[in-house]
Amino acid sequence: MNKALVAVVLGFALSGVAFAQQKSAKEQIVGAWTLEAVTSEMDDGKKGEPFGPSPKGVIIFSNDGHFSLFQSRAEIPKIAANDRAKATPEEAQSIVASSIAYYGTYAIDENTKVMLVNLAASTYANVAAIPNQKRTITLLTSDELKFDNPRTPNGMTLRTAWKRAAAP
Repeated sequence: MNKALVAVVLGFALSGVAFAQQKSAKEQIVGAWTLEAVTSEMDDGKKGEPFGPSPKGVIIFSNDGHFSLFQSRAEIPKIAANDRAKATPEEAQSIVASSIAYYGTYAIDENTKVMLVNLAASTYANVAAIPNQKRTITLLTSDELKFDNPRTPNGMTLRTAWKRAAAP
């Protein structure tokens, strides 16, 4: 009987240690992540891949609450003049439609797994003007991160999938 009680008490004690060692979402998210996929869904159910089937990208979260993001299609057109200030209207439109970058600060509500982001600047200035943007974390492990942007300015939900970036 005493051995059984000791085993139960020891089991609770060890589970408490394991629970205490579990990292918060903010601790787990810190670091660099590479983009695996971006899918979009409109209110009417129409789905797409706004950066194509093999997008490129990185998102970096610092432990002090800053982040930076870059996303693009696998291939971005080159500018014929070899000077970004001399892009033709067609080249510029294609590049803008094929990429986005922004940076700012983030905070995570540990209970709901909702990340609030505030953009300091973006290649798409319209989106930088929106405060407290929500990103819903749907998966977070040591190697995988998935989150949804539930409402972009054009009315779609974006779902992004990331993998932990390999050390250089």
